[in-house]
Amino acid sequence: MKILSLVAVIALGAISAAPALAETKTVRLSVPGMTCAACPITVKTALAKVQGVEKAEVSFEKKEAIVVYDDAKANVEKLKDAIKNAGYPATEKR
Repeated sequence: MKILSLVAVIALGAISAAPALAETKTVRLSVPGMTCAACPITVKTALAKVQGVEKAEVSFEKKEAIVVYDDAKANVEKLKDAIKNAGYPATEKR
């Protein structure tokens, strides 16, 4: 009986130590520095290079990017950094 209990404890420990499942998230980012029709292409290209980005839609008219990403691989800060590194500061819209 003690062996069975020990196996159960080890199994529970392994389950609780497993990483949480990834979740697909969507964020809307304000990108006010876009000044021409080519800017969204640059922003979208920068976002596409971020590991975990599944989809990015960038609107010049709305000055925003809507990004769908895997939160186990990316986060809002990484997305904002990618846009910033492309020359366009971005903030999260709430």
